[in-house]
Amino acid sequence: MKIFLVEDSPILRSRLEALLGAIPGMSVVGHATGAQAAIEAILAARPDAVVLDLHLDEGNGFDVMKALRESAPKILVYVLTNFPSEPHRRKAGSLGARGFFDKSAEFEKLGAAIAAAAA
Repeated sequence: MKIFLVEDSPILRSRLEALLGAIPGMSVVGHATGAQAAIEAILAARPDAVVLDLHLDEGNGFDVMKALRESAPKILVYVLTNFPSEPHRRKAGSLGARGFFDKSAEFEKLGAAIAAAAA
């Protein structure tokens, strides 16, 4: 399964690459730190799934989700955020997020959810 990371923290990107790289059959095919760059790179790379932060260097994850819903609706989107409020969770769900995870409490659950989707 090909995964694209949209995360502006280099440390977190590195942790995500290690987490996902440990899952058989997973490969990270790219990353971006801003919304517009992410949209362009995701549409070019055509990954199976995207791990998406909501707060980015430029724009936000909701902008990315809206664009993907219109242009590439089959790509699975998993939100990983420091802002796991219920309104954010509902909005992500309404935009088609396959999963919504709190960075501080559910990091490992993200890997399990992606592995389950790949199985």
